[in-house]
Amino acid sequence: MGSTPVEYLIESSTRAHFSGFHMDGMQATNSQVGQTTTSVNENVHKQPFIIGVAGGAASGKTTVCDMIIEQLHDQRVVLVNQDSFYHNLTAEELTRVHEYNFDHPDAFDNEKLLSVVEMLKHGKAVDIPKYDFRSYKNIVSRRVNPSDVIILEGILIFHDPRVREMMNMKIFVDTDADVRLARRIRRDTGEKGRDISLVLDQYSKFVKPAFDDFILPTKKYADIIIPRGGDNHVAIDLIVQHIRTKLGQHDLCKIYPNLYVIHSTFQIRGMHTLIRDAQTTKHDFVFYADRLIRLVVEHGLGHLPFTEKQVVTPTESVYTGVDFCKRLCGVSIIRSGESMENALRACCKGIKIGKILIHREGDNGQQLIYEKLPQDISDRHVLLLDPILGTGNSAVQAISLLLKKGVPEANIIFLNLISAPQGVHVVCRRFPRIKIVTSEIETGLNKEFRVLPGMGEFGDRYFGTDDE
Repeated sequence: MGSTPVEYLIESSTRAHFSGFHMDGMQATNSQVGQTTTSVNENVHKQPFIIGVAGGAASGKTTVCDMIIEQLHDQRVVLVNQDSFYHNLTAEELTRVHEYNFDHPDAFDNEKLLSVVEMLKHGKAVDIPKYDFRSYKNIVSRRVNPSDVIILEGILIFHDPRVREMMNMKIFVDTDADVRLARRIRRDTGEKGRDISLVLDQYSKFVKPAFDDFILPTKKYADIIIPRGGDNHVAIDLIVQHIRTKLGQHDLCKIYPNLYVIHSTFQIRGMHTLIRDAQTTKHDFVFYADRLIRLVVEHGLGHLPFTEKQVVTPTESVYTGVDFCKRLCGVSIIRSGESMENALRACCKGIKIGKILIHREGDNGQQLIYEKLPQDISDRHVLLLDPILGTGNSAVQAISLLLKKGVPEANIIFLNLISAPQGVHVVCRRFPRIKIVTSEIETGLNKEFRVLPGMGEFGDRYFGTDDE
């Protein structure tokens, strides 16, 4: 087919494009391009994944929440504590504060909690109060921005059905009563300076009856019950995996902070359209693939360390800028990775380039056939080149070889054109300190482990070896 100029598609986009994101319902003609862009931007807000974590006082709820946040790389997770929504005590209640039941459902301002969660659900920043247990009032607020995961934590977070209905997942932390009491004694006497006799008196008068009457009955609403709380690493790992699956492939960048998808424009979408078209000629495929590869390489270079440098301009002025990283090399995974070498050489004059050949057998069988790497590669930052990240198995083998050669994991940047979610999961979990830079996230893999929608056998199309 003849080449279609992508200049017709020049239009800026506000976010990275994921090829699994379909613009359903958009019926714009060529004259409605601007309207289509607006419509897409108005609908990009995704509902957050809301998790409720309940359980008795000192059951380990906070520990469980902290472990979930840590594994999800808390940049995209917000924790909302039910403790923040206690009612302010009146002057009369303050005079007999030791008779006030903080474990009763009426002690919480659920209307305020509902309002806060609704605003976060709709992508709005909110101010969450901070309750002071010395003055028994809300004294300050913290600003919380909308996020992809909202964790609601509290002893009675399941009690109000309106709050429960907002949750996508409900977790009950089930810890032995003696353990909870021991933890409460240590916490209240050590951190809050309370007398042990007062702690035991409150426990027998309010905490235990409230647990039996209000907290324990909400256990039936839980989707998942975690015995032993934060000590149950297996359960927490399974929960995190489920959350990642639910978030979907569009949120991979939010799950893995070391994954970078270059911001898409209609120019980039146009080039992707051309190289994915089975009817595109070899000449056009190579031309537009090279342009996309150059963009990925430039983006990858932006993640290298820089040092400040001052120069004198022709106007005899001083300009403060940065100096490029000098200790750098490329490594291409033969054969498709060699298609990215020219773009790297064009950006980095005289750069050394090594090669790795891995024989693929099925979905997970690899055999290292050949490797030729710079002798001082352990002292360099490495740009690993392969245009397609599918299952991730070949990438794992190549990265493992680089690590064996002494390259620090944090010094590796993996550059590719398209990435399947399965491969991203495999590489990012195995090597959380490397960086992956790609131009699009794909829908997935088919039964033959081919990337979908993909662009076929990249090496054959690029080097012209697919002609029969």
